[in-house]
Amino acid sequence: MSDFNWKEFDLYNPTPEHSMLRETIAGFTKDEIEPQAHEFDRKERFNLDLFRKVGELGILGITVPDQFGGAGMDATAAVLVHEEMSASDPGFTLAYLAHSMLCVNNIAMNASDEQRMKYLPKLCSGEWIGSMSMSEPAIGTDVMGMQSTAVKKGDKYILNGRKMWITNGTIDENKTPCDLTLVYAKTGEKNGRSLISTFLVEKSFKGFEVGQKIQDKLGMRGSNTAELVFQDCEVPVANLIGQEGDSMLHMMKNLELERLTLAAMSLGIARRSIEIMNRYATEREAFGKPLNFFGQMQRYIADSYAEYKAARAYVYETARRMDLTKEGNRLDSDGVKLVATTMGKNVADRAIQVLGGYGYVGEYVVERLWRDAKLLEIGGGTLEAHQKNITRDLSKSPEALYK
Repeated sequence: MSDFNWKEFDLYNPTPEHSMLRETIAGFTKDEIEPQAHEFDRKERFNLDLFRKVGELGILGITVPDQFGGAGMDATAAVLVHEEMSASDPGFTLAYLAHSMLCVNNIAMNASDEQRMKYLPKLCSGEWIGSMSMSEPAIGTDVMGMQSTAVKKGDKYILNGRKMWITNGTIDENKTPCDLTLVYAKTGEKNGRSLISTFLVEKSFKGFEVGQKIQDKLGMRGSNTAELVFQDCEVPVANLIGQEGDSMLHMMKNLELERLTLAAMSLGIARRSIEIMNRYATEREAFGKPLNFFGQMQRYIADSYAEYKAARAYVYETARRMDLTKEGNRLDSDGVKLVATTMGKNVADRAIQVLGGYGYVGEYVVERLWRDAKLLEIGGGTLEAHQKNITRDLSKSPEALYK
């Protein structure tokens, strides 16, 4: 029998390092992220200066080995950072996720040592801002249908195509491109299937520019979203990650962490929404009684708390079991995002209902959380994609029910 003491095990802070990290991020969120959240949401601007401060904390490469400038931590650490920061500003946190998970972690797990040494220190420090370019104007979930191409000519690939909905695609109002973006493009066919390959594209490369900055978004306005255009873009052969056709391996390995951390963002949204509605229902009176005296208010608060706690346990248990160096748990990375994102949106919606007219205005925060929450049901895989994946995976591995 194992000597492990489960009574002392904390799923959410399994080590002293995790506890210290949570305390640090919670303090930084309160002191630095919260004061700017409303302003940058209303202006639809990315707070680049604040992002550099996050780099000073040492968490822009939270899952990156320390020899490349990262913190060398695990999936649980990534989850708790996203939960804490999203309780204040999901839009800013989405920019963090696009940089640290979609770009930086992808390079750390899939690139060569030479590529990692060249790019990761600058990305981990915040000197460079990164993104990942997969979606296209006509292609989202159907990755194999992408139209961008890369043709090898001598010591370069000639990249052509347009990428859409790219978080961190531009970093300012002047449409300045991000410093580095991971681009997925077709490099041929094999056995009737497209070969998708991954390229490291620097902003200085000829033929790379920002097409348009996407404005007037429902939510996540604290992060910039852009169209990226590649017109005969010259990419050195040395900037191909792995071999031609390796992208599906890169995507699957990285997608699990992406979906897990998107689910973690919903935890932060839900927790903050519950805090606000609970406090309001305790302090506000109607007909001589506090709002939480009434059954309908009790249902909103109680259901929200129970759903949040259930989703949180699922998210952190999935993080505990995740091996960042390989894929292997798509079933639950889809599962946590399917459950948690809708939970977060619904909890924010209930908070608005509890606050009534006050919930409908920006001063009370929940209207911004509600707007931001919707994107999490779409980005990184739609709810429908998760339902499809879970059904297929469960039919192949019914024993997963018992693991």
